[in-house]
Amino acid sequence: MYIKRLLPYFLLLVWVGFACTNQDREKVYVYEVNEVEVNQTGISKDNLKSDLEFLSLAYSDLFGRTITEDQLNAMTIGYNALGDRALIADIIVRNMLNDPAAAVPTSQNMRGNLDQFIEDTYLKFYVREPGEYERWQLKQMIEGDSEITAEMIYYAFLTSDEYRYY
Repeated sequence: MYIKRLLPYFLLLVWVGFACTNQDREKVYVYEVNEVEVNQTGISKDNLKSDLEFLSLAYSDLFGRTITEDQLNAMTIGYNALGDRALIADIIVRNMLNDPAAAVPTSQNMRGNLDQFIEDTYLKFYVREPGEYERWQLKQMIEGDSEITAEMIYYAFLTSDEYRYY
């Protein structure tokens, strides 16, 4: 009995649905997205530098020449003397940066051509060009803080995880 009362309304809805033309129906839009390849820079570096490679390359990157065998032996003894490799690497990098012979640009030179400094720093330490976001982020950080020096930037790159890999 309940169904008999609702049947006319149901038939009316079905008839209205068939009576609608394509113009009355809602338009459906289909959007396509072009495939974009996204590469995370530095992600392909999966070989950890040995302790000797790390010390030799850090020295070469800072001084522009190869390290002597005596200097490398002295650093290696200090490096192997402590159990905390990160701590001794930090001390060695700081000592190298404090050496007046280290090729670290002055803050004035760094800020004079910031884009070139960022490009050169990435190529020197990471052997790659910076990504757009990396370039923008480092530039914003340096421009936003007058206390940041080129030595601090070099220290950050030399002690980073990416620098430890090739």
